[in-house]
Amino acid sequence: MSSTERRRRTVRRTSDDRSLLDDETAAHLAACRDELPERPPATAVTFGFDGFVDNVREMVDERRSAEEYAELETLGELGTRIGDSVAADSSLTVEWCHLGTRAGGHAAHLSRAFGRLGFDPTLIGTFGEPPRDAFEAEFGDYEMHSVGDPTITDAVEFRDGKLMLQEAGSQPRLDWTTLADRVGVETLADAVDGSAALGVGYWANVPEMATIWDGLRSELWPLLSDPPETVFVDPADLRHLSTDRIRAGAESLSALDDVVPVTVSANRSETAVVAGLRDGDEEVESIWTAAETARDVLGVTRYAVHSPTEVAAATPEGVHRAAVPRTDDPVLTTSAGDHFNAGLLFAEIAGLTAGASLVVGNAVAGYFVRNGEPPTYDDLLGFVAEYEQAFE
Repeated sequence: MSSTERRRRTVRRTSDDRSLLDDETAAHLAACRDELPERPPATAVTFGFDGFVDNVREMVDERRSAEEYAELETLGELGTRIGDSVAADSSLTVEWCHLGTRAGGHAAHLSRAFGRLGFDPTLIGTFGEPPRDAFEAEFGDYEMHSVGDPTITDAVEFRDGKLMLQEAGSQPRLDWTTLADRVGVETLADAVDGSAALGVGYWANVPEMATIWDGLRSELWPLLSDPPETVFVDPADLRHLSTDRIRAGAESLSALDDVVPVTVSANRSETAVVAGLRDGDEEVESIWTAAETARDVLGVTRYAVHSPTEVAAATPEGVHRAAVPRTDDPVLTTSAGDHFNAGLLFAEIAGLTAGASLVVGNAVAGYFVRNGEPPTYDDLLGFVAEYEQAFE
Protein backbone atom coordinates (compact mmCIF):
# COMPACT_ATOMS: atom_id res chain seq x y z
CA MET A 1 0.00 0.00 0.00
CA SER A 2 1.42 3.43 -0.93
CA SER A 3 1.58 6.37 1.44
CA THR A 4 -1.25 8.06 -0.45
CA GLU A 5 -3.43 4.97 -0.07
CA ARG A 6 -2.82 4.63 3.67
CA ARG A 7 -5.82 5.19 5.90
CA ARG A 8 -4.83 8.00 8.23
CA ARG A 9 -5.57 8.33 11.93
CA THR A 10 -6.40 11.82 13.14
CA VAL A 11 -5.79 13.06 16.65
CA ARG A 12 -8.88 15.07 17.58
CA ARG A 13 -8.50 18.16 19.68
CA THR A 14 -10.48 18.11 22.90
CA SER A 15 -11.49 20.54 25.60
CA ASP A 16 -8.17 19.73 27.33
CA ASP A 17 -6.23 21.07 24.30
CA ARG A 18 -5.51 24.51 25.71
CA SER A 19 -2.70 26.46 27.29
CA LEU A 20 -3.58 26.63 30.97
CA LEU A 21 -1.31 26.18 33.96
CA ASP A 22 -3.35 23.24 35.24
CA ASP A 23 -2.58 21.23 38.35
CA GLU A 24 -0.60 18.54 36.53
CA THR A 25 1.57 21.10 34.73
CA ALA A 26 2.14 22.96 38.00
CA ALA A 27 3.25 19.72 39.67
CA HIS A 28 5.67 18.94 36.84
CA LEU A 29 7.00 22.51 37.01
CA ALA A 30 7.68 22.18 40.74
CA ALA A 31 9.48 18.89 40.12
CA CYS A 32 11.50 20.46 37.31
CA ARG A 33 12.68 23.30 39.53
CA ASP A 34 13.68 20.81 42.19
CA GLU A 35 15.44 18.38 39.82
CA LEU A 36 17.31 20.67 37.40
CA PRO A 37 21.02 20.71 38.30
CA GLU A 38 22.83 23.98 38.90
CA ARG A 39 25.08 23.25 35.93
CA PRO A 40 24.63 20.89 32.95
CA PRO A 41 26.25 17.45 33.17
CA ALA A 42 29.71 17.17 31.62
CA THR A 43 29.14 14.45 29.05
CA ALA A 44 29.33 13.80 25.32
CA VAL A 45 26.41 13.60 22.86
CA THR A 46 26.27 12.44 19.23
CA PHE A 47 23.71 13.32 16.54
CA GLY A 48 23.03 11.94 13.05
CA PHE A 49 22.39 11.13 10.30
CA ASP A 50 20.77 13.89 8.26
CA GLY A 51 21.73 17.36 7.06
CA PHE A 52 19.76 20.26 5.61
CA VAL A 53 20.53 23.74 4.35
CA ASP A 54 17.48 25.79 5.34
CA ASN A 55 16.64 28.98 3.46
CA VAL A 56 14.23 30.83 5.76
CA ARG A 57 11.72 32.92 3.80
CA GLU A 58 8.48 34.87 4.07
CA MET A 59 5.93 35.62 1.34
CA VAL A 60 4.88 39.08 0.19
CA ASP A 61 1.22 40.09 0.37
CA GLU A 62 1.61 43.64 -0.95
CA ARG A 63 4.75 45.31 -2.32
CA ARG A 64 4.78 48.98 -1.25
CA SER A 65 8.25 49.99 -2.40
CA ALA A 66 11.62 48.49 -3.19
CA GLU A 67 12.31 48.20 0.53
CA GLU A 68 8.85 47.90 2.08
CA TYR A 69 6.17 45.24 1.82
CA ALA A 70 3.37 43.67 3.81
CA GLU A 71 3.95 40.00 4.50
CA LEU A 72 1.48 37.24 3.75
CA GLU A 73 0.73 36.43 7.37
CA THR A 74 -1.01 33.06 7.40
CA LEU A 75 -0.75 29.74 5.67
CA GLY A 76 -4.53 29.89 5.35
CA GLU A 77 -4.26 33.06 3.23
CA LEU A 78 -1.86 31.27 0.89
CA GLY A 79 -4.28 28.35 0.68
CA THR A 80 -7.10 30.73 -0.24
CA ARG A 81 -5.01 32.25 -3.01
CA ILE A 82 -4.18 28.83 -4.38
CA GLY A 83 -7.84 27.79 -4.21
CA ASP A 84 -8.98 30.97 -5.95
CA SER A 85 -6.39 30.44 -8.68
CA VAL A 86 -7.50 26.85 -9.25
CA ALA A 87 -11.17 27.93 -9.37
CA ALA A 88 -10.31 30.59 -11.94
CA ASP A 89 -8.21 28.15 -13.97
CA SER A 90 -5.26 30.55 -13.81
CA SER A 91 -1.66 30.50 -12.69
CA LEU A 92 -0.47 32.01 -9.41
CA THR A 93 2.64 34.05 -8.68
CA VAL A 94 3.72 34.78 -5.12
CA GLU A 95 6.85 36.78 -4.28
CA TRP A 96 8.99 35.65 -1.38
CA CYS A 97 11.91 37.21 0.47
CA HIS A 98 15.00 35.50 1.83
CA LEU A 99 15.48 36.10 5.55
CA GLY A 100 18.57 33.97 6.07
CA THR A 101 20.30 30.62 5.59
CA ARG A 102 21.26 28.17 8.29
CA ALA A 103 22.18 24.55 8.78
CA GLY A 104 19.13 22.44 9.56
CA GLY A 105 17.94 18.94 10.28
CA HIS A 106 17.94 16.85 13.43
CA ALA A 107 21.72 16.67 13.76
CA ALA A 108 22.22 20.41 13.23
CA HIS A 109 19.33 21.69 15.34
CA LEU A 110 20.09 19.48 18.32
CA SER A 111 23.84 20.11 18.08
CA ARG A 112 23.16 23.85 18.00
CA ALA A 113 20.90 23.62 21.04
CA PHE A 114 23.25 21.37 23.00
CA GLY A 115 26.19 23.58 22.06
CA ARG A 116 24.41 26.57 23.59
CA LEU A 117 23.76 24.51 26.72
CA GLY A 118 27.50 23.89 27.10
CA PHE A 119 28.10 20.59 25.29
CA ASP A 120 30.56 19.71 22.49
CA PRO A 121 28.44 17.45 20.27
CA THR A 122 29.65 15.11 17.54
CA LEU A 123 27.79 15.31 14.20
CA ILE A 124 27.43 12.56 11.59
CA GLY A 125 25.31 13.31 8.53
CA THR A 126 24.80 14.63 5.02
CA PHE A 127 26.68 17.90 5.29
CA GLY A 128 28.33 17.97 1.84
CA GLU A 129 31.75 16.82 0.67
CA PRO A 130 33.49 18.93 1.79
CA PRO A 131 30.90 20.20 4.30
CA ARG A 132 28.89 23.19 3.05
CA ASP A 133 29.70 26.60 4.50
CA ALA A 134 26.52 26.59 6.61
CA PHE A 135 27.82 23.55 8.52
CA GLU A 136 31.50 24.42 8.57
CA ALA A 137 30.91 27.95 9.86
CA GLU A 138 28.73 26.84 12.75
CA PHE A 139 30.00 23.37 13.62
CA GLY A 140 33.57 23.41 12.36
CA ASP A 141 34.94 23.34 15.91
CA TYR A 142 33.06 20.09 16.66
CA GLU A 143 33.86 16.59 15.47
CA MET A 144 31.94 16.22 12.21
CA HIS A 145 31.68 13.36 9.70
CA SER A 146 29.87 13.83 6.37
CA VAL A 147 28.32 10.96 4.42
CA GLY A 148 26.81 12.84 1.46
CA ASP A 149 25.05 15.97 0.22
CA PRO A 150 22.47 17.89 2.26
CA THR A 151 18.81 18.42 1.46
CA ILE A 152 18.01 22.01 0.46
CA THR A 153 14.88 23.38 2.15
CA ASP A 154 12.95 26.59 1.55
CA ALA A 155 11.17 27.14 4.87
CA VAL A 156 8.43 29.75 4.47
CA GLU A 157 7.33 31.19 7.82
CA PHE A 158 3.72 32.15 8.58
CA ARG A 159 2.05 33.15 11.84
CA ASP A 160 -0.02 29.96 11.88
CA GLY A 161 2.51 27.48 10.53
CA LYS A 162 5.12 26.98 7.85
CA LEU A 163 5.52 25.63 4.33
CA MET A 164 8.58 23.45 3.67
CA LEU A 165 9.75 22.92 0.07
CA GLN A 166 12.65 20.50 -0.33
CA GLU A 167 15.19 19.32 -2.89
CA ALA A 168 16.54 16.00 -1.63
CA GLY A 169 20.28 15.42 -1.35
CA SER A 170 21.83 12.07 -0.42
CA GLN A 171 19.37 11.14 2.34
CA PRO A 172 16.95 9.11 0.15
CA ARG A 173 19.88 6.79 -0.69
CA LEU A 174 21.43 6.63 2.78
CA ASP A 175 21.53 3.20 4.42
CA TRP A 176 23.71 1.32 6.90
CA THR A 177 26.10 0.08 4.21
CA THR A 178 26.70 3.62 2.94
CA LEU A 179 27.13 4.96 6.45
CA ALA A 180 29.58 2.20 7.40
CA ASP A 181 31.54 2.56 4.14
CA ARG A 182 31.78 6.36 4.21
CA VAL A 183 32.62 6.79 7.88
CA GLY A 184 33.82 3.33 8.88
CA VAL A 185 32.36 1.22 11.66
CA GLU A 186 35.40 1.76 13.88
CA THR A 187 35.16 5.53 13.42
CA LEU A 188 31.46 5.40 14.20
CA ALA A 189 32.23 3.41 17.33
CA ASP A 190 34.81 5.99 18.43
CA ALA A 191 32.29 8.80 17.84
CA VAL A 192 29.45 7.13 19.74
CA ASP A 193 31.32 5.36 22.56
CA GLY A 194 31.15 7.38 25.75
CA SER A 195 28.24 9.54 24.60
CA ALA A 196 25.32 9.85 26.98
CA ALA A 197 22.89 9.79 24.06
CA LEU A 198 22.73 9.14 20.32
CA GLY A 199 20.13 11.24 18.50
CA VAL A 200 18.86 9.97 15.13
CA GLY A 201 16.71 11.83 12.58
CA TYR A 202 14.85 12.28 10.40
CA TRP A 203 13.30 8.85 9.82
CA ALA A 204 10.92 10.18 7.14
CA ASN A 205 13.78 11.53 5.01
CA VAL A 206 15.83 8.33 5.12
CA PRO A 207 13.68 5.54 3.60
CA GLU A 208 16.28 2.91 4.53
CA MET A 209 16.48 4.00 8.17
CA ALA A 210 15.52 0.46 9.27
CA THR A 211 18.88 -0.79 7.97
CA ILE A 212 20.66 1.85 10.06
CA TRP A 213 18.88 0.80 13.24
CA ASP A 214 19.69 -2.83 12.45
CA GLY A 215 23.33 -1.89 11.91
CA LEU A 216 23.51 0.04 15.16
CA ARG A 217 22.12 -2.94 17.04
CA SER A 218 24.03 -5.80 15.40
CA GLU A 219 27.33 -4.21 14.29
CA LEU A 220 27.97 -1.02 16.27
CA TRP A 221 26.69 -1.68 19.79
CA PRO A 222 28.80 -4.85 20.29
CA LEU A 223 31.92 -2.72 19.71
CA LEU A 224 31.10 -0.16 22.43
CA SER A 225 32.62 -0.32 25.89
CA ASP A 226 30.62 2.66 27.19
CA PRO A 227 27.48 2.84 25.01
CA PRO A 228 24.91 5.65 25.17
CA GLU A 229 22.22 5.23 27.79
CA THR A 230 19.53 6.21 25.30
CA VAL A 231 18.82 6.54 21.58
CA PHE A 232 16.58 9.49 20.72
CA VAL A 233 14.60 9.35 17.46
CA ASP A 234 12.77 12.12 15.57
CA PRO A 235 10.57 10.53 12.88
CA ALA A 236 9.43 13.79 11.19
CA ASP A 237 6.59 13.58 8.64
CA LEU A 238 6.15 9.85 8.08
CA ARG A 239 3.43 10.47 5.50
CA HIS A 240 6.32 10.53 3.01
CA LEU A 241 6.88 6.80 3.56
CA SER A 242 4.76 3.79 2.62
CA THR A 243 3.08 1.74 5.31
CA ASP A 244 5.42 -1.18 4.56
CA ARG A 245 8.51 0.99 5.16
CA ILE A 246 7.08 2.37 8.39
CA ARG A 247 6.26 -1.12 9.64
CA ALA A 248 9.77 -2.32 8.79
CA GLY A 249 11.22 0.65 10.63
CA ALA A 250 9.01 -0.02 13.64
CA GLU A 251 10.23 -3.63 13.84
CA SER A 252 13.87 -2.55 13.65
CA LEU A 253 13.34 0.21 16.21
CA SER A 254 11.69 -2.20 18.64
CA ALA A 255 14.62 -4.60 18.22
CA LEU A 256 17.06 -1.74 18.92
CA ASP A 257 15.09 -0.96 22.09
CA ASP A 258 15.96 -4.46 23.30
CA VAL A 259 19.63 -3.40 23.60
CA VAL A 260 19.25 0.31 24.50
CA PRO A 261 16.24 2.33 25.68
CA VAL A 262 14.74 4.30 22.78
CA THR A 263 12.82 7.57 23.08
CA VAL A 264 10.73 8.74 20.11
CA SER A 265 9.38 12.30 19.97
CA ALA A 266 6.96 13.56 17.31
CA ASN A 267 4.19 16.07 16.74
CA ARG A 268 0.49 15.19 16.61
CA SER A 269 0.20 14.56 12.88
CA GLU A 270 3.34 12.42 12.86
CA THR A 271 2.02 10.50 15.83
CA ALA A 272 -1.30 9.94 14.05
CA VAL A 273 0.55 8.08 11.29
CA VAL A 274 2.30 5.86 13.83
CA ALA A 275 -0.88 5.19 15.81
CA GLY A 276 -2.71 4.43 12.57
CA LEU A 277 -0.56 1.34 12.05
CA ARG A 278 -2.68 -0.36 14.69
CA ASP A 279 -6.23 0.10 13.45
CA GLY A 280 -6.43 2.42 10.47
CA ASP A 281 -8.19 5.75 10.76
CA GLU A 282 -9.83 5.43 14.18
CA GLU A 283 -9.63 8.75 15.96
CA VAL A 284 -7.55 9.19 19.10
CA GLU A 285 -9.42 11.13 21.76
CA SER A 286 -6.51 12.80 23.58
CA ILE A 287 -2.81 13.44 23.51
CA TRP A 288 -2.45 10.90 26.35
CA THR A 289 -3.96 8.16 24.22
CA ALA A 290 -1.89 9.22 21.20
CA ALA A 291 1.38 8.90 23.13
CA GLU A 292 0.41 5.62 24.75
CA THR A 293 -0.77 4.04 21.48
CA ALA A 294 2.30 5.15 19.51
CA ARG A 295 4.65 3.83 22.21
CA ASP A 296 2.91 0.47 22.11
CA VAL A 297 2.91 0.32 18.29
CA LEU A 298 6.65 1.04 18.03
CA GLY A 299 7.64 -1.07 21.01
CA VAL A 300 9.93 1.60 22.47
CA THR A 301 10.63 2.63 26.05
CA ARG A 302 9.38 6.23 25.80
CA TYR A 303 7.21 8.15 23.33
CA ALA A 304 6.58 11.91 23.51
CA VAL A 305 4.04 13.99 21.58
CA HIS A 306 4.41 17.76 21.20
CA SER A 307 1.93 20.35 19.96
CA PRO A 308 1.56 24.14 20.19
CA THR A 309 -0.68 23.84 23.25
CA GLU A 310 0.27 20.69 25.16
CA VAL A 311 2.83 17.90 25.29
CA ALA A 312 2.73 14.37 26.66
CA ALA A 313 5.07 11.44 27.27
CA ALA A 314 4.24 7.77 27.64
CA THR A 315 6.77 5.83 29.71
CA PRO A 316 6.80 2.48 31.53
CA GLU A 317 5.61 4.38 34.61
CA GLY A 318 2.57 5.95 32.90
CA VAL A 319 1.53 8.92 30.77
CA HIS A 320 2.40 12.50 31.71
CA ARG A 321 1.15 15.80 30.25
CA ALA A 322 2.12 19.48 30.45
CA ALA A 323 0.65 22.66 29.01
CA VAL A 324 2.81 24.76 26.67
CA PRO A 325 3.54 28.43 27.48
CA ARG A 326 2.23 30.28 24.41
CA THR A 327 3.22 33.56 22.79
CA ASP A 328 1.26 35.65 20.30
CA ASP A 329 4.41 37.17 18.84
CA PRO A 330 6.91 34.41 17.95
CA VAL A 331 10.23 35.39 16.40
CA LEU A 332 10.80 31.99 14.76
CA THR A 333 8.69 28.83 14.66
CA THR A 334 10.58 26.65 12.18
CA SER A 335 12.34 23.90 14.19
CA ALA A 336 10.43 24.64 17.40
CA GLY A 337 9.78 20.90 17.61
CA ASP A 338 13.49 20.17 17.32
CA HIS A 339 14.14 22.47 20.25
CA PHE A 340 11.46 20.78 22.33
CA ASN A 341 13.29 17.54 21.52
CA ALA A 342 16.60 19.07 22.59
CA GLY A 343 15.16 20.07 25.94
CA LEU A 344 13.48 16.72 26.43
CA LEU A 345 16.68 14.83 25.66
CA PHE A 346 18.79 17.12 27.84
CA ALA A 347 16.43 16.50 30.76
CA GLU A 348 16.62 12.76 30.17
CA ILE A 349 20.43 12.90 30.20
CA ALA A 350 20.33 15.00 33.38
CA GLY A 351 18.17 12.37 35.09
CA LEU A 352 14.93 14.33 35.42
CA THR A 353 11.60 12.56 35.81
CA ALA A 354 9.25 12.33 32.81
CA GLY A 355 6.92 15.18 33.77
CA ALA A 356 9.78 17.50 34.66
CA SER A 357 11.44 16.62 31.35
CA LEU A 358 8.35 17.84 29.48
CA VAL A 359 8.69 21.22 31.19
CA VAL A 360 12.34 21.46 30.13
CA GLY A 361 11.35 20.61 26.55
CA ASN A 362 8.73 23.36 26.63
CA ALA A 363 11.21 25.80 28.14
CA VAL A 364 13.88 25.25 25.48
CA ALA A 365 11.28 25.50 22.69
CA GLY A 366 9.58 28.46 24.37
CA TYR A 367 12.81 30.42 24.64
CA PHE A 368 13.65 29.59 21.03
CA VAL A 369 10.37 30.79 19.49
CA ARG A 370 10.57 34.03 21.48
CA ASN A 371 14.23 34.81 20.71
CA GLY A 372 15.09 33.02 17.47
CA GLU A 373 17.99 31.15 19.07
CA PRO A 374 18.41 28.35 21.62
CA PRO A 375 18.91 29.23 25.29
CA THR A 376 22.12 29.06 27.23
CA TYR A 377 21.85 27.04 30.41
CA ASP A 378 21.32 30.22 32.44
CA ASP A 379 18.59 31.25 29.97
CA LEU A 380 16.94 27.87 30.46
CA LEU A 381 16.99 28.23 34.24
CA GLY A 382 15.53 31.72 33.88
CA PHE A 383 12.70 30.56 31.63
CA VAL A 384 11.78 27.77 34.04
CA ALA A 385 11.83 30.26 36.93
CA GLU A 386 9.29 32.47 35.11
CA TYR A 387 7.28 29.67 33.47
CA GLU A 388 3.94 30.70 35.04
CA GLN A 389 4.07 34.20 33.55
CA ALA A 390 3.24 32.86 30.08
CA PHE A 391 -0.14 31.67 31.41
CA GLU A 392 -1.23 34.96 32.99
